[in-house]
Amino acid sequence: MNAAQIERFFATLKAANPAPQTELEFSSVFELLTAVLLSAQATDVGVNKATKRLFAVANTPAQILALGTEGLESHIKTIGLYRSKAKHLLQTCQMLIDLHGGEVPRTREALEALPGVGRKTANVVLNVAFGEPTMAVDTHIFRVSNRTGLAPGKTPLAVELGLLKRVPPAYSVDAHHWLILHGRYVCQARKPLCNVCAVINECDYGRQLKSAAAA
Repeated sequence: MNAAQIERFFATLKAANPAPQTELEFSSVFELLTAVLLSAQATDVGVNKATKRLFAVANTPAQILALGTEGLESHIKTIGLYRSKAKHLLQTCQMLIDLHGGEVPRTREALEALPGVGRKTANVVLNVAFGEPTMAVDTHIFRVSNRTGLAPGKTPLAVELGLLKRVPPAYSVDAHHWLILHGRYVCQARKPLCNVCAVINECDYGRQLKSAAAA
């Protein structure tokens, strides 16, 4: 993709969805952090079902800690890897209380120091909660960035750095939402829905398909 194609790509996605949002359900920064921490190798739908039950009884670090290991696990056991996630969440809650007055920190360094919080999770919190133009590269964004030619890279970090360079500033805050949603619902892994894709003319893969069909 060249600069003009990238501009049209994001302008088209923005026109279709001017204010994209994460599909994780939350009502505070701590609830967002918890939901993202629980979402690794799980669907947003599955996480939302579990956190709806959890947040009804505990939605602060102190309340989560009060549940204890067994209590927390009982609320999130429908989520994959729930035991390790419960351990990390409890450790994170203790650190939030001990080091940050019970509040979620606003810096990448402090976020990534929390158990179970890696670069992707930190990027989601920084973007969704604090409006920073970060790129949380999950499997959808990794696939879309490579398939379309938007920001090819062999690792999530390479793709993230490529996106930070190539996405126009006007779209940078919402870009990762558009890319996730596009990958989830249109540019799917096994059978991309190119026949209904609004940005096929800007996409390297789409243009290859058209050339092959015309040959």
